[in-house]
Amino acid sequence: MFRTFSILIISRTNKRLESLKNQFFKVIMVCLASITIALSSGSAQAQIAISDIQVTGNQRIESSTVESYLLLRRGDIYTNSLSDASMKRLFNTGLFANVDIGRKGSVLVVVVNENPIINRIVFEGNKYKKAKKLYEEIKLRPRIVFSRSKVRADVQRLLNLYRKGGRFAASIEPKVIELDQNRVNLVFEISEGPKSKIGRINFVGNKIFSNDDLKAVLISKESRWWRFLTSHDTYDPDRLSYDSQKLRDFYLSQGYADFRVTSAVAELNTDKEFFFVNITLEEGKVFKFGKIKVESKIKELPNELLESLVFTREGNTYNLKATDQTVEYLTDIAGLRGYAFVSIRPRTKVDRKNRTVSVTYVVNKAPRVYVDRIVITGNTVTHDNVIRRQMRLVEGDAFNTFKVNRSKIRIKSLGFFKEVEIERIEGDSPDRMVLEVNVEEQPTGEFNFGIAYSNATKFSIQLGLTQKNFMGRGQNIRTSLQWSKYSKNINLGFTEPYFLGRNVLAGVDLYLQDMDYGQTASYKASTLGSNLRFGFPISEYITAQTRYTIRRADIKTLQSYRSPYLDNNAGRYVTSMIGAAIAYDSVDNPSHPNSGQRIVFNAEFAGLGGNVKYAKASFNYDIYIPVYKRWIMNFKIETGYINGLGSKVRWNDRFFLGTPRMRGFEQRGLGPRELPKELEGMDLTDRHTNALGGNAFYKTTLELFVPLGSGARELGIEASAFVDVGSVWSIDEKASDSRLLSDGTKAYSRIVGDSYKPRISAGIGFSWVSPFGPFRIDLAKAIVHDKYDRTEFFQFNIGQRF
Repeated sequence: MFRTFSILIISRTNKRLESLKNQFFKVIMVCLASITIALSSGSAQAQIAISDIQVTGNQRIESSTVESYLLLRRGDIYTNSLSDASMKRLFNTGLFANVDIGRKGSVLVVVVNENPIINRIVFEGNKYKKAKKLYEEIKLRPRIVFSRSKVRADVQRLLNLYRKGGRFAASIEPKVIELDQNRVNLVFEISEGPKSKIGRINFVGNKIFSNDDLKAVLISKESRWWRFLTSHDTYDPDRLSYDSQKLRDFYLSQGYADFRVTSAVAELNTDKEFFFVNITLEEGKVFKFGKIKVESKIKELPNELLESLVFTREGNTYNLKATDQTVEYLTDIAGLRGYAFVSIRPRTKVDRKNRTVSVTYVVNKAPRVYVDRIVITGNTVTHDNVIRRQMRLVEGDAFNTFKVNRSKIRIKSLGFFKEVEIERIEGDSPDRMVLEVNVEEQPTGEFNFGIAYSNATKFSIQLGLTQKNFMGRGQNIRTSLQWSKYSKNINLGFTEPYFLGRNVLAGVDLYLQDMDYGQTASYKASTLGSNLRFGFPISEYITAQTRYTIRRADIKTLQSYRSPYLDNNAGRYVTSMIGAAIAYDSVDNPSHPNSGQRIVFNAEFAGLGGNVKYAKASFNYDIYIPVYKRWIMNFKIETGYINGLGSKVRWNDRFFLGTPRMRGFEQRGLGPRELPKELEGMDLTDRHTNALGGNAFYKTTLELFVPLGSGARELGIEASAFVDVGSVWSIDEKASDSRLLSDGTKAYSRIVGDSYKPRISAGIGFSWVSPFGPFRIDLAKAIVHDKYDRTEFFQFNIGQRF
């Protein structure tokens, strides 16, 4: 039975296997049949060759141009893959809004719909960004094929521009106005929105330094109403990245060698008005300097010499800034020896267990370098020789860092250039270099118009015309006119800095002064004079000057009141005078000094002819000290004395003080004055007493130039606070109540205000390089003064450069 059952199972199994074989065979046959049909179809399709290409829908674009982008040519076998690839190539050209490729028998049919041509691009709604600036930012232009993808790209460019300016709420919607002949006008409708300010700056992880300490390090600032002149409270992602570096530099300068900023994230609130900045940091521990070494591979720069010059010392708190300063200083030292391209790399080794940082300054080997060529670029007006004669190096000289830096200062001090850079470029051989002097010229002509006001003289007007770089030759031509109710001045001058091609300055001046105090005083003076000047350098910083002056002065006393102190000065006086001066000047920029000092000693002797004799000497000292960043302190002292050489010093040869040298006082407003007897006890507010001047004077100034922020700096606005202290005193006349006049009659008056005691004034000043020209306002209060001194509070000046 068991055997019979087994045979039955085997029989049934064989039948099932037979059935499966039949089914499998049928499936194989079906697949083979399908493949055969497909191959037959492909073979049949492959047999269709393109006999012609027909392009329709094109208006401006030639059919041959369309065909040039196709991958199918006449005679080629048509395939769907080549048709699709051809369609993509046509779309990628940006010339077509729609493309369709098909086949009619053996003819390839290409149907295109051309993109329109841009007729005009217009910006609407822009207030803070000028259309010219927006136009420069986009890529689309009139007479270019319109493309929606290009429009989207330009919209993004404009949004990025606004975001860089802090306007993250800005939105731009492009509008297309269809015209005839398949043309369009493209309009960018702009909603600029407000600037996105920084609402708050938060720090996470700081334990050593407070939030206020760290905020002071950042360039970015929290929005406050008083920051209207700066843009630092406007969010800028690039500035935030820079602030992260500023934090790193700050901590590394305090010894935190492991400091790092783990994240700096800015979140915009829902109304897109304020950003909240969150900075997460890890302070780490304080490190000290370990071993300090110098490895010099240049024999002329021994290790012992350079190690004595480094700013970093073992045991001191680690300071990355001191390391950088050492590299810069050692590079300058190498430059003084002629190694222009020396490479100095600080190699550091951090010992976290002992918390020390060892530094080895590696001075790599470099050849001594000589100047092969000096190339000057950027000067469109100024002649090359005007710049070259300020260079302390010439072709063939050994390179010297000090001389290069000094050349830059000398070129900048000309006042002809806004920017001066001297680049060092490798020459044709390792020991040769090219100095490329890049300059950016600025206006050197200046038209000045000034108005001053005082209670006594009311308004006075000054006009001036100056060209400091005449015809690009470095020559100086100037003329000025000053007019008020009581005085008129005309001045003309010309200076040639390189007379006859030599390093000798030559100049001539002509001037005419007419002072009429007939309304309020008792004299009238007319002066006509001329100066002839020569100057030459003694050393890099010291110059000497000689001059000859001849002038004629006519002084008349008026009948309204004859002064006993001026009557004897009436008449015609001719002065023939020689003078000499020696000056030391290391100021980095004569127009806007940041550092340096100026010392001038001047002497004059009159008596070489004419009928006037005297000896006069004066001394000026001026120093500029960088206090903090762009804060500059200026200290100035002036003093002088005149002696009549046996005769009385005439009135108009004495020293006088007042505006603009002594702010807060009128011109010739302080010092000895004559008080007529009939004016004693009266209110002198609207009356003049005769200013007599003095044989001696001194004056000091302490002035602090204060930066007002980057916004004000971009507008050319500067401010300063000042204190002026000075006095003028000592005249040859003896004070008395009555004196004989030249005609024998008596006049009654006395001298007041003849004292060396200081007068003091203080105030603030603002200057602005406006679109109308340089603008200056001074507000000064006379704090200490004699009751007979003449004071003024307000003065302003405006000029136009060209």
